[in-house]
This record gives sequence, C-alpha cells and structure tokens, in this order.
Amino acid sequence: MKRTVRSLCSTALALTLGFTLLSAPAGVQAAGNADYNLTGFSQGNTGGGVISESNTAVYKKVYNATDLALALKKNSGVKVVEIMNDLNLGWNEIPSAAQTSPFAKHNDALTHPVLKQTGVSKITVDGFNGLTIFSANGSKIKHAAISVKRSSNVIIRNLEFDELWEWDESTKGDYDKNDWDYITLEESSGVWIDHCTFNKAYDGLVDSKKGTSGVTISWSTFKGDDGSSNSWVTRQINEMEANKASYPMYNYLRSSAVGLSKEDIIAIAGSQKKGHLVGATSLESANANLSITLHHNLYKDIQDRMPRLRGGNAHAYNIIMDATNARAAQTRITSGMAAAIASKGYKFGITSNGAISTESGAVLVEKSVIKDVQYPVRNNQTDPTNATYTGKIRVADTIYSLDGSSFRGSSDTAGSPLAPVPAAIKPFSWNGFSTLPYSYQLDDPSTLNARLTASNGAGAGKLSWSKDNWLKTSY
Repeated sequence: MKRTVRSLCSTALALTLGFTLLSAPAGVQAAGNADYNLTGFSQGNTGGGVISESNTAVYKKVYNATDLALALKKNSGVKVVEIMNDLNLGWNEIPSAAQTSPFAKHNDALTHPVLKQTGVSKITVDGFNGLTIFSANGSKIKHAAISVKRSSNVIIRNLEFDELWEWDESTKGDYDKNDWDYITLEESSGVWIDHCTFNKAYDGLVDSKKGTSGVTISWSTFKGDDGSSNSWVTRQINEMEANKASYPMYNYLRSSAVGLSKEDIIAIAGSQKKGHLVGATSLESANANLSITLHHNLYKDIQDRMPRLRGGNAHAYNIIMDATNARAAQTRITSGMAAAIASKGYKFGITSNGAISTESGAVLVEKSVIKDVQYPVRNNQTDPTNATYTGKIRVADTIYSLDGSSFRGSSDTAGSPLAPVPAAIKPFSWNGFSTLPYSYQLDDPSTLNARLTASNGAGAGKLSWSKDNWLKTSY
C-alpha cells in the first residue's frame, strides 16, 4: 500500500508536468492531476462511464424538474445526468409533470418563510447500476433531499446543495421532525461524492445507512450559515423577529428570562448540527458492511459527526474540521441562559464533537486538522461503561488546536488531547481486513488550509474542466 507525504520534489515534478497547484489561475485546473483520482472504499466505482453527450439515449441534459424526473425514473436506462443550471425543486415549485416518481412530497415546512412557499421534495434514485450525476459549472440544487437506494456504481460530482433548513419549534430545538438530509445512501454499494458543496441542513448532510458500502466523499465542502444580511438563517430569524408571538421558543430566547439578542441567535443558529451519520440503527447487523472514506474535505462550523460510525469501517484523511465560528458563538450563551433554556425543555446551543466511533466500528483519522472542537475524538455515545457501545478509533499525525493552544501528534501520544473519550480505549484494528484495500497519498496537514480553501480547492464550482473529465475516475 502506497502512503506518502508529498514533498517539495513531487511539487516541482507536478509543476514540470503542467499540473495546476496553488499558483494556478483561480478556477482553472489542468486535466491529468492525479490528486483527483477516485480512491478510498469506492475505488473501482465506474459510475455511468465516459459517454458522449451525443448519445442521448443514455446521456441526459437536465434543465428543469421534468427533465430530472424523466432521467432518474426507475429503469430509465440513463447513465449520465448533466445538470445544466440551478434547479429549484421544492414540491410546490415543480410542475405537475414532475410530481411523480422519482419525486415525492417531503415533510411540510413549518417555519421558514421561503420553504413554506416552495415546499420540499424527496428524490429517490432507486435500482441504478452505473450512474453519474454532475454539473460542469457547479450548479445548485435547492429545496430537495436525495435518497439513493439499492443502487451501485453511483457518482455525484460538482453540485451544490442548499436551502434545506428551518428553525425547529415543533420539537423544541431537537430537530427531530423533518428528516431533511441532502443525500441519504441506503442498501447501496459504490458511491462517490466529489467536489460538492453542502450548506446548512435541518438534519444531516450526507448520511449512509442500511449496510451501504464502498463510499468515498472527497474534495467537498460542508458549511454552516455565514449570518450575512440576506443569508438563509438570517431570513428565518427576521421572520420570527417580526412575529415573535407565533414562535414560542424564539420568543422565550428573546425574552428577559434568557436575554439573547437577535444577533446572538443568528450567530448560534448558524453552524450545522450534524455531518455524516454512518449506520442509523444501533447494533443493526448490516452495520458490519458499512465502509466510507472521507478525504480532502473541509468541514466549516459543523458541530458533530465527522463522521459518527456504528460498526463497519471509516477512514478520514487530509480533512479539516474548523469550528472556529461555532466556538465563538457558543460563548454568547452564559451558564444562566443555558439553565433558563433547559428549564423550559428547549434545546438551543452548540455541540462540539469531531470524529466518533461506536459499537466496535473502526475509524482512522490521518494527517488532518481539527480546530476549536471541544471533543475531537469520541468512542462511545450511549453508555461508557458498556463496551458493546464503544468503538475503535485512532488519530495519526493530526494538528489540533483549541482556544489558542496547539498540538500535533497522534491519539496514542503521551498526554494527547486526541485520546478517545469517554470510554475505555479499545485497541484499533480494521473490521474484516488487516490493511486498507486501497492505495492513497497523504498531504502534510500543515498544507491543508491553504489547499482546501484556495479558489481551486474543495467544493463545487472550483474546477473549470471539460465535461468528459467529470465522467472519469482517474487522470
């Protein structure tokens, strides 16, 4: 297995060969850069293959919801779906011709003024073997949740997902009603999600469950809301500020009993609660099949689950968990405020967890950056005294900083702040194999921030490629 830290020599070689690195023009990336090869547990995934767009029987260009419904209908035979422009896919904003399988009406929005108008759709991609969904220009999909079921060799690339969050009054801030995830993978094998951007969502961002295996998520950005004057969260808070009596929880937070300002609430609500749930049901037998690789992803102000694994195997390398803004926002809630909020059964605050392994799952985090996450490594979420619920987790050569203090090392370094909590540590080993079944190349973690946040770094719309490059899996 090849695992190397890229050196100055390899950088010079890349430049000699014409690969685009940090000095390249913004948004331009030369084909041939092996950094973007498919690796991880999804290695071998072919997607829909490299198909000419002139083959209109299996290559579909999608301009609207009706086009998408036809392309993703079960047994359509379509292999490549190219999203040509931004798509607003809420149930109330798509035409009746699209209100059919694979589209379905999702749970009704209750509080966000935009979603109450547009509605929310669920799109079920069911029974495909070999499918690539991509955009050449980083198009945005809004107001929809995608569920991939009983499928294999699926690739999703260069898409942005947005506007799937609303304030939760119905479960008092527990966010346990709408079940809106941007992407959910179920009973599937071989899924690659690459160069995508995921904005704040009501529930999870990308969840994998029911024994789904062979997943790789790479070069993607996951982020909270920025709190700007017209941001998605700000629009929600403005609506409630103007109608406090209609929103008991919000009204209480703004009352003298708690004393939070509108600006406080925007800042605290801005970060994303959950990242990746891998294995939704505790101690489910299918959890043993779970496998996921996360690499070169930027998690910006995500509060939890990067990932959260139940059984199976997860490998995270060269990722950034940066919760700086979330950490700062947390200080706006005093201990007195927290007590007043809890006294009414409301949940409003910020969780601060990083990578989590439970139920004998194996998680390896390598050469990554974790910033301002209070509990960066956890190994039990249920009962620390019951080893059945404890997972195996190891961190190797990772940079960790919290409130200005910094550490670089591994979870087993003496005195390491990356040692798993709260249960007794289980020795690390993979489940079902002794070494990872794929090769991969590691970057030094000190280079990650510049690389992943660059104009040509992680996320959708960062690479200007010919279309056929999005259909390839190696360069």
